Amino acid sequence: MLRKITAQIKKDFLIETSYKFAFLFNIFSVLASILTYFFIDKLFGHKVTEHLEEFGVSYFSYVLLSMAFFSYIGVGLGSFSSRIRGEQLQGTLESLLLTPTKISILLAGMALWNLIIATFDILIYLVLGIFIFKINFSNINILSTTIILILTMASFSCLGIISASFILIFKRGNPVGWIINTIEGLLGGVYFPVTVMPGFLQTAARFFPITYAIRAIELAVYRGYSLPELKSELIFLCLFCLVLTPLSGYTFKYALKKARRQGSLLQY
Repeated sequence: MLRKITAQIKKDFLIETSYKFAFLFNIFSVLASILTYFFIDKLFGHKVTEHLEEFGVSYFSYVLLSMAFFSYIGVGLGSFSSRIRGEQLQGTLESLLLTPTKISILLAGMALWNLIIATFDILIYLVLGIFIFKINFSNINILSTTIILILTMASFSCLGIISASFILIFKRGNPVGWIINTIEGLLGGVYFPVTVMPGFLQTAARFFPITYAIRAIELAVYRGYSLPELKSELIFLCLFCLVLTPLSGYTFKYALKKARRQGSLLQY
């Protein structure tokens, strides 16, 4: 199993390193994004101060962490669908799925390289935040942060597998990916605290795992909240995992079975 996953990572590494400037451009992209919100904070940050009191930080500190976190867990959502779509376009999806390798191992291999890249991205956010923008992460609760990352990544990976199921059948058109990237980004507290929104949107936000994850990670990092203090958020994240794990497995197996029956694995 490990050998097969390592082989996929090695293949992705060779492909990635063939694009010499990709990593450099990625750094500039992250920096440009950070600077955008840095200047927004300078202009409007004081207007959301009351909504940030529970976190004890400025708007810029809040949004830098939430953006870094959202981009990291977004790997769980986008890895599977983007890789499957890439294999479709290259005409290699059917041969890949016909190998004796278990589907779970294939999916793990598809996600791991993107997870490695995302880890570098989040390090860029944190390094720039600490050394350039002087953000204080000294209160971070490592255990709470780790548990939040694991639960949130598990939830988003399940959503990513469901998203990949749509790609298997429809090739284009990915409503799950659109909902997560657009709706959750808007409602989940990524770019501003949920309390800024009117009541009915705050109610809608409760149906998305990102809402609980963002609040939990902000409190764990900036306030040093322990696991008992984050009990409510962690319970909801566990519930999302319990529901989405079997649902994603069933959805992907159904989509794969249907694609094989239709003979559409080679189509793109």
